[in-house]
Amino acid sequence: MKEIHADHDFAPVVDENTRILILGTFPSVKSRESNFYYGHPQNRFWKLLARIFSCPVPQTVEEKKWMLLSHHTGIWDVIESCDIIGSSDSSIKNVVPADIQGLLQRFGIQAVFANGRLAEKLYKKYIFPETGVPIHPLPSTSPANAAYSLERLYEQWSQILTFLDEGGV
Repeated sequence: MKEIHADHDFAPVVDENTRILILGTFPSVKSRESNFYYGHPQNRFWKLLARIFSCPVPQTVEEKKWMLLSHHTGIWDVIESCDIIGSSDSSIKNVVPADIQGLLQRFGIQAVFANGRLAEKLYKKYIFPETGVPIHPLPSTSPANAAYSLERLYEQWSQILTFLDEGGV
């Protein structure tokens, strides 16, 4: 597979009620093809969040947006554009970070979480110096993270609930 320069072509999912923001690194090939986050059928992101929020697993983009926003949760990626080979996070270079500072300033986001170690590392390198807002690392939902079963992911990811207004969820 050949290295390409790729741009992140879809918007963050946030609104005025968003309290937490979950950041990935950069959309996979499948996500770029479907023009929405976590598009690889083996990625456990949607199944995991549905379990955390005690709701059905969303199937359509609209259902996914509704599930997130109705639970005061936003998603975006740390990278606006980069050079990448396929979906390989380890191949990422020439990073242009997304304007997460602008997003945090516009919305009342109370906590930021990283979906995986590279998202955390890139946030700390490019975003934290501008914002001073800490990031909470979570294990990646990627199928490449075989060390984590869905159950283990659930145990770690459930901490997002402590940052949400549980009365409103």
